Amino acid sequence: MGDRPIVPSAVDDSLYEAVMRALHEVIDPERGLDVLELGLVYGVEVQHSSVCVDLTMTTAACPLGEQIQMDADYRLRQLPGVSSVEVRLVWDPPWDSSRMTPAARALLGWAP
Repeated sequence: MGDRPIVPSAVDDSLYEAVMRALHEVIDPERGLDVLELGLVYGVEVQHSSVCVDLTMTTAACPLGEQIQMDADYRLRQLPGVSSVEVRLVWDPPWDSSRMTPAARALLGWAP
């Protein structure tokens, strides 16, 4: 997933796994794919019961950016054991299609 690894940073791997499952449920309505498949998640940090996610959009002009960010925040706050959530929009490095999973590129008909 690009040059920033998404790795658990807490002892509780089960919470990290729950966070990743929740992020798989955050769908970009324009593309019909989740933010992980699209490579929009640049970082996930879980410290005890706090979750911080760095999220980008395909473009800074994305009209659904705020909605996607709010959806991620909502889903993460619903997880048992989570006491605080921060979903940050980041723009560096700029997103490009190489961050997408091969399956996502295939679904969209984009060459690898």
